[in-house]
Amino acid sequence: MKKLSLVLFVIFMLFGCSKPVPENKLLYVGEWKSKEMYLLILADGTVSYNRLQNGGSTSINGPLKEFVGDNFVVGIAFLTTIFTVTEIPYQIDGKWFMVVDGIKLSKSSERV
Repeated sequence: MKKLSLVLFVIFMLFGCSKPVPENKLLYVGEWKSKEMYLLILADGTVSYNRLQNGGSTSINGPLKEFVGDNFVVGIAFLTTIFTVTEIPYQIDGKWFMVVDGIKLSKSSERV
């Protein structure tokens, strides 16, 4: 019974903690890409991230915890990552861009 309770608690923590993207930040929602970074932000607060750097890769899949100014925090409890947004989503000639952690990303035109 204790194992089942622990498993249910972990599932709740992983999937029950995401916060939907606030209305004033909906431009962040979508699939963002560059040669070295992939970032998927869903409206329900699910975030998937992969970055190639220095011969290795970093991946994060987790719930959106909060926005702090233009930046956003992903993770659970004390296991969080802050994504620094130096240029919020902007549009040039019908194409969307955003700069996250110093990387210029373009938004996929496909609906997510």
